[in-house]
Amino acid sequence: MTRIITILLLGLMSCIGTPDADTTKSRKEPKDYTSKHSEALAFCKKEKFCEDYYFLVDMSIHSGRNRFFVYNFNQKKITDSNVTTHGSCDIHEDNDTKWEKAKYSNADGSHCTALGKYKIGKRDYSSWGIKVKYWMHGLERSNSNAVARVVVLHSWTAVPDMEVYPDYAPLSWGCPAVSDNFMRKLDEKLKKKSKPVLLWIIE
Repeated sequence: MTRIITILLLGLMSCIGTPDADTTKSRKEPKDYTSKHSEALAFCKKEKFCEDYYFLVDMSIHSGRNRFFVYNFNQKKITDSNVTTHGSCDIHEDNDTKWEKAKYSNADGSHCTALGKYKIGKRDYSSWGIKVKYWMHGLERSNSNAVARVVVLHSWTAVPDMEVYPDYAPLSWGCPAVSDNFMRKLDEKLKKKSKPVLLWIIE
C-alpha cells in the first residue's frame, strides 16, 4: 500500500511540475546596482542633496516590469518600486519598437526620455493622476532641457500598480510617470525633505 501511495504522489508531482516553473523563465532577475548606489551617494554628499534616499529609473528593463526604484542609503536596499513610463519619442517616425525599448533625446518636442541625473524641484499642480507633479531639473547635457520640455515626475491613472509583463506600460512624452498610489508614497516622502532629492535615469 505504501509503495502504491508513493507512486501516485510521484505521478501527481510530475503533472503539477516545479512551482513557478512557467513564470521563472520570463521573470527578469534583479540587477546589481551597487556601483550606481555608491555613485549616487557620493553625488548627493558633494551637491548637498538628500542623503537618506534617491530614485533610480532603469530604462533597460521592460516597461511592464518594475523599473522605478526607491533606494534607501541608510538601509542599503531598495525599499519600494513601481512600473513607470518612457517617452514615445515621436521624433523617430520609424520607431516601431517604442513600446518595447526607450529611445533618448534631449530635444524639445521629441517626446523622448532623457538619460541622466535630475534634481527633483518644486511641488506643483498637475492635470494628471493625483494632480501633483514635481519639476525635474536636468543636471547633465543629456537632460538639460527638462524644464523647457516640462518633463516632470507625476502620476497617471493608466500606469498600473503592479507589473503587467509581457504587456507594456503606456507611453509618455518623456516623463517618468508612475501609478497614482505610488505617487502618493513618493509625494509623502518628498514633502518631508528640505534638501533636494536625486532622480537618476539610466539604461
